[in-house]
Amino acid sequence: MTAAKTREPGRIRIWPVVLGVVLAGLICAVTPLNNIYNRATPLGGGHFPLAPFFIFFVLAVVVSVIARLLRSRPLLSGPELLIIWIQMVIGSGIAYTGLARTFLINLTAPVHFATASNQWRETFDPLLPSSLMPRHPETIALLYDGLPGGRAMNWVEVLAAIPWAGWLPPLMNWAIFVFASYLAMLMLITLFSRQWIVNERLNLPLLKVPQLISTSVDQNWIGELLFNRFLLVGLAVPVVLHTFNGLSLYYPSIPAIPTLILAGKYFPKEGLLSGFYKLKLYFYPAFIGFAYLTSRQISFSFWFFFMAGSLLFGILAMLGYTIPAAQLGITFGPTLTRPEETQMIGAFAIFFLFLVWLARHHLLDVTKQALFISRGPSDTRFNSTVMVFWGFWGACLLLTLWFVRHGVSGPAAILLVGGFLVISLVATRIICQGGIAYFTLTIAPLDGLIALFGAKFFAGAGGLIGAISQKALFLDMRESLMPSLLHAKKIHQGRTPPALLTGGLVATLFVSVICSMTAMMALAYRFGMRELDLEWANRTTLNVYENVYRLLVNPVNPGEWVYTFILVGAVVMLILVFCYHRLPWWPLHPIGYLTTYSSAMRILWVSFFIGWLCNVLCMKYGGVNLFKKMQFFFIGLIIGDLLMGGIWAIIGQFTYTSYMVLPD
Repeated sequence: MTAAKTREPGRIRIWPVVLGVVLAGLICAVTPLNNIYNRATPLGGGHFPLAPFFIFFVLAVVVSVIARLLRSRPLLSGPELLIIWIQMVIGSGIAYTGLARTFLINLTAPVHFATASNQWRETFDPLLPSSLMPRHPETIALLYDGLPGGRAMNWVEVLAAIPWAGWLPPLMNWAIFVFASYLAMLMLITLFSRQWIVNERLNLPLLKVPQLISTSVDQNWIGELLFNRFLLVGLAVPVVLHTFNGLSLYYPSIPAIPTLILAGKYFPKEGLLSGFYKLKLYFYPAFIGFAYLTSRQISFSFWFFFMAGSLLFGILAMLGYTIPAAQLGITFGPTLTRPEETQMIGAFAIFFLFLVWLARHHLLDVTKQALFISRGPSDTRFNSTVMVFWGFWGACLLLTLWFVRHGVSGPAAILLVGGFLVISLVATRIICQGGIAYFTLTIAPLDGLIALFGAKFFAGAGGLIGAISQKALFLDMRESLMPSLLHAKKIHQGRTPPALLTGGLVATLFVSVICSMTAMMALAYRFGMRELDLEWANRTTLNVYENVYRLLVNPVNPGEWVYTFILVGAVVMLILVFCYHRLPWWPLHPIGYLTTYSSAMRILWVSFFIGWLCNVLCMKYGGVNLFKKMQFFFIGLIIGDLLMGGIWAIIGQFTYTSYMVLPD
């Protein structure tokens, strides 16, 4: 059999897919220990996580060197390396903020943190089905305090000593919700992926570096890539930066290079510029690199709208509009603190309708094929379309029935499922098209639902179960699944066999969830959750239950100002999408407006400003040729940041503390 027959172009072999599943499981197994106990640089964080890229880069270099020494084809082709990378990305998100970081606290908080003063037990117990959380007090107490002598046990002994009998019923119940949600996400992204990737030809900046490395492996010029003089200069920046700052952490006599400037002190507390009073300037080389690779219109819009949102606060203050936070009513958003931020409710709704309108012909064709009214281009795609269409609605039905079974009314259950998926779809578009490696929501799905349908509509089990499930999967979007699924669909494009690729994604999801939850349980029961670095997880989860308590005891609707700003957000977004779609010269992109009040933009806005400015200057004074040359400099920033993060993460396993390269 010839070499050409053993490796057909575009065909993925089974063993790289299996390797991707195994590596994803290993990342999930070590991430809780590394991130939470060792407090090291997060192995999985954001939508371009550290560990997957570090392993991907090392694999690419190793297989290329071996191929050159043996004068043979690489053991792994470029597309196979990309398949392995995206599977690791999917797993790393599940292992941390995407699921495992807050999941156990989310399930046990109503029991463990209940006191006579907060009256949680009396309020929540009648509404919480016993099948959703462990009910035995000792099971929960040991989770927070640790097993007696747990620190002296090895991991196998800890796993054997965990009270699984109390945990298996709620975990199996939640597994239905988790995997039904994942199925709905996978089917929804599959429905929209052809529209976004083929019809609209979205630029996906987070894929550019892995794709470039993949191509260099296939074409046998990875050496030329890594020794490109522009890339080496860019690589040197984060290497020098993180070498000095990392050594400074361990040896304080070595000077550190500041990467955070507190600029708020240069602005007044009152007046037009009062919104900038807490302004911070963060410098992350990798984020600057991604900003350069993003389109100028989008990168400009991100920092422009962030500055405009801060300026609005000062303008309202100067006009005498001091709007109390009480106008918000009851909110579940991770960053929603002021009434003017509720513009995002109207903006998200209009932008979702805009996405549906852009995809109207595609969605109509899909519906006709699923209903056997018309046929697709081929029988294979036709059958796939039918399966995806009905798979999506089947997953939505399963989620709705899951909510109803646990006491949520039918209409509320339908709204919850719809709200969760709508916000996730819009967030996916923002992250993937904007090249945002680190993203946080500006509103929670329940914020919009309560504003539109009233607090009393979600009082009772609807509010409680909705808030718990929202916190589990649809609130903390820093490592959400859907953007990675869209990237996977782009990587899978033109690859065969499709059944193997889809099976690899499904297997990755199953293995990642099992490994992540097992690792988190073992870590908690060995050391006790009180001793772990879970301050953010505890604080944000307790905020959710405090808001639920307020919703149940006193279901206050938002004030008139909230509805005013929702309308303002809808009108502004309507203007933005119209101008963006109809005016070729229009400089602002609508997704920039959607990130105006995101806490992630407080970290990223400087990076987008620098990336945009460099992009503009290159095109203005050097044209396309200079832009193409300089992109290797910014790719070097990305590679260098991630490699230094990996090196310091390894060093952190053997030291008492760890240098943080990327934000947690």
